[in-house]
Amino acid sequence: MPEGFKTSDRATMAYDSDSLFPTGPTTRRGLLSAFSRRAAEVLPAVPDILVPRDPPDPFEEETPAWIEPTISSEDLIAEIHASREETGMHIWWLGQSGFLVQIAGENLLLDPYLSDSATKKYADSETPHERMTGLVVAPSLLSFVNIVTSSHAHLDHLDPETLPHVLADGATFICAAGSEQVAAERAGRQPDAVLGPDDDVTFGGFTIQAVPAYHEGAPEAVGYVARHGAYALYHAGDTRRVQGVAETVVAHGVDVAFVPINGRDNMDGADAARLAYEAGAIIAIPCHHEMFRCNTASTARFVAECVRIGQEYRLPRVGERITIDYGF
Repeated sequence: MPEGFKTSDRATMAYDSDSLFPTGPTTRRGLLSAFSRRAAEVLPAVPDILVPRDPPDPFEEETPAWIEPTISSEDLIAEIHASREETGMHIWWLGQSGFLVQIAGENLLLDPYLSDSATKKYADSETPHERMTGLVVAPSLLSFVNIVTSSHAHLDHLDPETLPHVLADGATFICAAGSEQVAAERAGRQPDAVLGPDDDVTFGGFTIQAVPAYHEGAPEAVGYVARHGAYALYHAGDTRRVQGVAETVVAHGVDVAFVPINGRDNMDGADAARLAYEAGAIIAIPCHHEMFRCNTASTARFVAECVRIGQEYRLPRVGERITIDYGF
């Protein structure tokens, strides 16, 4: 995969309401209208090959023995700092549901899990959380970030061995309403903002709004839509594809959606692709896989469904940068 996905002519792109391919000049309002129509569409019927079934499953692949990040530690930090001089939205997948997003030199850190706390906690359980991807960066090296979010109170989204380090230099801390007590305990400080669905807050150039999510065992779970200037992203956190999620996100005209694909109490890859499509995301990026051997999934089902419904996607490696650049 090339170092970054770039498009420099977004401001002059238009989309046909049927094909959603560029046809000529338009406004952002027109683009949002096209996305809204797309979200209201009935998706094509799911072919039998995509219906969940008992093994054998044509989409299951052999789990890798071990995955090394594309770039890590000080090299990753150097790349992040160097990107401050470049235009666009820069995205690094940090593993599990963690992403660092940089726009205009400001850094937003979403659901970081940068430790082995879950591995230690569940070592003697029926589902030991054996790591399958190397640690991309020590959390102490990310203390320069501006904003840190947590979508819900599960350990891999609200990590007591990550949060104190990334918040050490005074980053703004945002958590989901209903998780503020445990968030304060794990972070070692009170959150700066506590958001429930439809609540929003602005810090620096980022405006962040909580949107609905449905995650069994975490009634407080939310997703986040973050906007900075012309760029917008959707971080689904942990959720199933239920009514009200895409319908809320589509109005924001997001450029990219980060969607979990591990199944179980989340979406599988096919539903994740559909949610990104219905939410109007230009690009879908899968997450919540390749971290724990007991709770991962192949990207094959996600890719197959994206291809089937015409959803653009990217499959970054941990540590890899993706850039969306409109020239400003």
